[in-house]
Parts: sequence; C-alpha cells; structure tokens
Amino acid sequence: MAPRIVSSVSGSVPGSYRQELLVCQFTDMMNSKGLVWSGGNPFSFTLPVLLAQLSVAFLLSRTVYILLEPFKQSMLSAQLIAGIILGQSFFGRSNLSKQLFPPGGRLPLETLADFALLFHLFLLGIRVDPSMVKKTGRDAVAIGLTGFVLPFTLGIIAAFVVPHMMEFDGSIQESILRIVTINSLSSFPVITSLLADLNILNSDVGRTATLACSVNECCNYTVYALLTVMSSIIRHKQWYAMYYVAWATSLFVLYRYIARPWMLHVARHMPDGQPLKEIQFLSIMITTLMCGFFTELIGVPAGIGAFIFGMAIPDGPPVGSYLVQKIDTICTGLLLPAKFAVTGLNTDFFSIAANNSALIYSAVIILGYLGKFTGVLLSALYFQTPLRDAVSLALVMCCKGIIEVAIYIILKEDQMIDQEAYGLLLISMIVTTGIARPLLSFLYDPSRRYSSYQTNSVLYSNPKNDLRILVCVHSQDNVPTIISLLESSNPSRSMPISVFVLNLMELSGRAAAVLERNVYRGRLTSMRSRSEHIAKAFSYFAQKNEGVMSLQHFTSIAPYASMHMDICTIASDVMANILILPFHRVWEIDGTIGSNLPAIRTVNQNVITKAPCSVGILVDRGHIAGNLSILPGNTLFRITVLFLGGADDREALAYGSRMVGHPQIGLTLVWLRLWDHRKGFEEAPVNNVESSIDSDMISHFRANTIGYESVTYKEEMAKDAVGTTRVLRSLEEACDLCIVGRQHAPDSPLTLGLTDWSECPELGDIGDMLATSDFQFSLLVVRQRPPAGTGFSNRYTLQPLASSHGVVTN
Repeated sequence: MAPRIVSSVSGSVPGSYRQELLVCQFTDMMNSKGLVWSGGNPFSFTLPVLLAQLSVAFLLSRTVYILLEPFKQSMLSAQLIAGIILGQSFFGRSNLSKQLFPPGGRLPLETLADFALLFHLFLLGIRVDPSMVKKTGRDAVAIGLTGFVLPFTLGIIAAFVVPHMMEFDGSIQESILRIVTINSLSSFPVITSLLADLNILNSDVGRTATLACSVNECCNYTVYALLTVMSSIIRHKQWYAMYYVAWATSLFVLYRYIARPWMLHVARHMPDGQPLKEIQFLSIMITTLMCGFFTELIGVPAGIGAFIFGMAIPDGPPVGSYLVQKIDTICTGLLLPAKFAVTGLNTDFFSIAANNSALIYSAVIILGYLGKFTGVLLSALYFQTPLRDAVSLALVMCCKGIIEVAIYIILKEDQMIDQEAYGLLLISMIVTTGIARPLLSFLYDPSRRYSSYQTNSVLYSNPKNDLRILVCVHSQDNVPTIISLLESSNPSRSMPISVFVLNLMELSGRAAAVLERNVYRGRLTSMRSRSEHIAKAFSYFAQKNEGVMSLQHFTSIAPYASMHMDICTIASDVMANILILPFHRVWEIDGTIGSNLPAIRTVNQNVITKAPCSVGILVDRGHIAGNLSILPGNTLFRITVLFLGGADDREALAYGSRMVGHPQIGLTLVWLRLWDHRKGFEEAPVNNVESSIDSDMISHFRANTIGYESVTYKEEMAKDAVGTTRVLRSLEEACDLCIVGRQHAPDSPLTLGLTDWSECPELGDIGDMLATSDFQFSLLVVRQRPPAGTGFSNRYTLQPLASSHGVVTN
C-alpha cells in the first residue's frame, strides 16, 4: 500500500464566535516508521513535526536572544519576537512554515505549550511569598496604589470619553475595561524577574519595587474579580456571579487549610541538605496537575490553579528551591518557547487596521503606561526618593512579562478581546519593556550610594572608638576561621571591637531578596536553622568577650551577581572600618584544593571595587581554625605582616598592629625593600612622598612596640621579583598567617613580572602568589579605600598602631 503523504485534512466550519478550523487527523500517522528512506515526507507525521517545531522554536528564540542581549533585552522578549517571526506577520505565510506548522500539527504543539506554561506558572507561584504584603511600608503602599489607581482612572476616563468623540463598534466596550484593568498591573513575578535580570533585585529601587508591585497586584486582582462579578450580573447571569464567588472561596480553602499546612509539614520534616523523597516529589507534581484539572473544570485556565498551589509551597530551601532546580531547566528553558511560538503563530499584525477601534485601543494603552509612570514617579518623589531613582522605579513598574502575556492569551481565547487589541497589547509590551531595560541600566547605578559615603578604614579610624568589623559568612565552615581571626584582633577595654555578622545565602526558589536583622520566632526552616547555628557560635564568642565586644547579626538572601550590594549596604549603614570575605577556594588538610566556588569569587571581586571601607580576603588553609588556632591557648600563633609599601600595606600593618600584646600571638613585621635603597636611589616625587609615609609608619610601629618580646622586626632586601620570591619562601618556616596589602608601588622592580602568572587578580601580585599551593600558611589580603582628601598628617593615622600600649606624640 502506498504511504499517505498527509497526516490530516482541514477546512473551515462555523464556530461559537467565528469561523473555526476543523482538522481531521489520521490516527495511524503518529511516527514516520522510517518511511523517509523510501521517499516519504517526515512532516506528514505528528511526532517528527512536533520535535521539529520544538527544535526550531528553541533555536530561533536563543538566536534572537543572543542578538538582543547586548541591548539588555530579556529572554521573554526574545521568545516573543521569535514567535512573531514564525507567525503570520512574517514567515508564517511561506510554504516552509506551512509544512512546519500544518493545521494537524498545531494541536499537539499547543497542548505541550499549555503544559509548559502550567508548570512555569507553578514555579512562579513557588517563588511568591504572600506574607510580603504585611512587610510593606507607607512608601511602598503609596507607590503600589498610585501605580494602579492613576492608570486605571485615566483608562476608565478614556474608555467613556473617547467613544463619544468617534464612531466605534459597541462590542469593544467591555474589551476596553479588561484592557484598562490588565494594563494597570505590575506583576510581582514579572518585576522581580526583571530586577534579578538587571542585577538590582536587592538594591534600594529593587526592594521598593518588589514591595510596591505586591500591593499593585493585590489591587489589580481584586478589581478584576469585581469586574467579572459585575459583568455577570449585568448580563443577567446572577447564578454565574455566585458560581464565581464559590469558586474563589473553594480555592482559598484549598490553599489555606489543605495545601499550605501539608507543604509546611513536608518542609519541617525534611533533613538538612537532603532532597525530597521520590514519593513526595511525585505527589506534588500530581497535585499540580489535579489543581489545573480542577480549575479547567470550572472554566478557569489550568495555569491559575497551578499558580495558586505553587504559592502554598514555602519559598526558598528546602522544598521551594529543590522544586525550582528540578523543573525549571526542562520546563522553562526547553518547552516554554513553544508557548510563544504558538503565540506568534496566532498573531497577525497585518490585521491591525487604521480604524477607530484601533485608535481607541491605542489611546487606552498609552494612557495606561503614562498614568503608571506618572503615578509611581510622583509618589516616589513625595517620599524624597532621588530623581534618578524615582525615574528608574517608574520604569521598572511599567515593564510587563510572562504573566501579562498569559492573561492576554486567555482573554483572546475567551473572546474578551479581539485580534487587534491582542496585537496592540503585545506590541506595546515589547516596545515599552524593550526601551525601559536599557534605560534602567543607564540611569540606575546602586553603587552611587557607596561612592558618596565617607569611607572608613582601620588606619584612619579614631582609636578612642571601637573597631567596627563586618564579617561575611557563606557557610558554617567559615565560622571557626573568622572567630579565630576576630580573637586575634585582640579586643580589650582600650581597643574594643564591634562585630557585624552577615550570613550570605544564594537566592534560590524565591522571587524576592531578603536583607534583615536576624530574629528567630517559632519553628525554624532549614534556612533559618543554619542562620541560628551561625548566630549561636558568634554569640558564644561574644559572651566570652563581654564588655570588650558587641555583636549584631544580619542575613542576606540574594543572587550572587548582586550580593555585593547587600554587603556594601551593611558596611555603609554600620560604618564598618573593615570587612572580611572568605576566599572562594576551600583547602583540604593535605594542601590540595577541596572546592572552587566561582560565584563567591564574583562576589569578592565586586566588593573589592565598590566597598565603602577596607576589605580583607581571608584564605584559610586550616591554620586559623585548625589545630594551631589561637582559641585553645595551647600554642603560639605566628602572624607575619609583609610590608612592601603603599596604602594597602599600611592598612595591613594598622590591622596587624592591633594584635600586639595578645598573649597567644607572635607578630613579625617583614619590610621588603629594594636592595639599593640605602645608596641614595632617587625615585619620582610621588614615590618619595609614599616612601616617606611608609618609613614614618614603620618607625612609629617600632617605637611603640619596644619591650614586646612577641614582636619581631626584620628588613629584607631584594632587587627584583626573583628576590621577592626568595623572601616569600623564607616566610614558610615560621608563619601561620600572613597579612599583606593587595596593591603596592606601581611598576616596582619587586613585583615586576609577577602579574604574568596571576590567577586571582583580586588578591594582588603578592597575594596571588601566596594563595597558590606552593605555600601552606593562611593569608589575609587587605585592600584600603582611604577617605578622599586625607593624607598622612591626619591626627588619627598613627594612633591605632599604639592605642593599646601608649600613644607616641611628636
């Protein structure tokens, strides 16, 4: 029997609202069965067509994204544009597109696309924290309300005024009300995704926008529900209004009294660091499908049910982050582009005519965007937000995303808006969001807050005040090392310290970033349990040093790409003199690299360039927190300060000088100098000033440490980098911790050529060499950010070197 060359036939038939396409499918044309070898057409079979459609949608969307990424465009915009390219507006009219997307091949694609959207909305629901609404302040409430009320009011006015100015089809009146409502929306999942994409989620603007859009979304959905009920009553379908209320009530009961308690129970009983059991994971997946099935039965899109069930799952670890990690890549990355391919196939921009209805739609949409921008801008300025930040916030709140697209599709499928309105909504969304994203990158720089801050350091601090140290903790393994370093800082009544512990966690399985002072109430999740363990360890250390040390705890949950913002924010708020960062490599006892965490390295690099205070990167090889720790008090902990000259080395010496007098610390200062320094070697005038400052500081240190047997001073001579390497290797004999500055004199023969093999530039030339496996001692690399306009004549410059054992005056 000759093989069939088609898998289906189609034709137009009258439908409920318009002419519909009727497709007759052959049931035995699912897969090609290898007929391609006998001259058959693979596009005549359902499965090959579906696989080709998915491949083309994915590859085209990724290609468009690569082209648009330099212009700060999102993956969503790229997927929409790719879908439009495949649709009737461009290649959808070609024969190749008709073969790739035949009438019989659209139904499987649309079904799979709706399946992908259902699980994507489920993941968005997981990331939502409904309790955030309770945390909003007056400014966020006002911004969220005005961002909804003003565009909604302007849209309603336009909906009633414009029709009196021109003739139009009366059937679009209800469509306009739907457009006005949806156009006033600033969706929480969309805004937080945008902020995370631009790496400003945990900035000042990002936090305000996150809270404001949660208020805006609550207002929007409330008004939309009321409009739906009123529309039902006006159409003389009171029973439908009651049906809608009963549906909403049943969903609330399901969420509040069944799904949420179940998910909280699962989260509480999950062992730390362990994934969900297979039966638990499959139960959640089946429940998601059942929620979609239930909402479909009552006439609501399946994605809404999945989204509501997603909100019942606690965001973040252990459950939320695990589900997002398990589902996100395959669902959002691979299958979701199919939804936008379908969206583009059903979009025909040539159907938008220059008629009165299109003008009315355009006027309502434009007024909505203008109203939202103006409302947010005025509210932000009222609460004394800087103008650039207020404009940036208004642009953020005007952006649209996946939630709005899903709503547009639902409205179009339910015939609540026509093809013209649908096309105009998509165009306005792509254009507005496409313009806003690069403008935000240009206008808003969160680091401006830190650049205007009066920077602090150890060297320039007032010895009468406490030394303020911000320590960053990525894991519980960092805790013993940092506590030992704090102990070596020698807190005393004459030199007290204030310690601020910032517990850093990656944002995973939730949408909103968190920066808060640690407060523990009730039963703890795995995330808070970890924070509590860290807090208890530092609190125990503070109790041992009561009266000479104060302690505060903070927690930051943020993406690694913008985590430095939280670190710099806390550093500026607490006026830290120095902040300590763990190195991104973890060393094993035998000296080999145990783990390498590039994301933490990115955090360190960003902090180094933007911190408002001095920064120390701590490389621990087990000497600080291991058997040679100073906490047990059984052995002398040997610390070497390596001094080559320059601001960073002076800061390192200022910090090292605080350790003088600690009964368990032996401090050695090694001054590495050019071998012909005593022969009258003349340097540039700037270097002469720097050399004079270095010499004076060394002299004051030596004068103020006379009589301390635990303090040793050495001078080493070298004429090039080879001599420097020889000196560094000699430190191995009697050093547990080396403290060195990050940068030294530029173009110095002592470091010339060392950068050719630099692996970690954030540690500087010397620090990078000492952090290799050739050396076994631990390392603290210090970088100073001196206050602008200060010099060595500052009255506080030398005092920290001797504040615990008498101040030398001139």
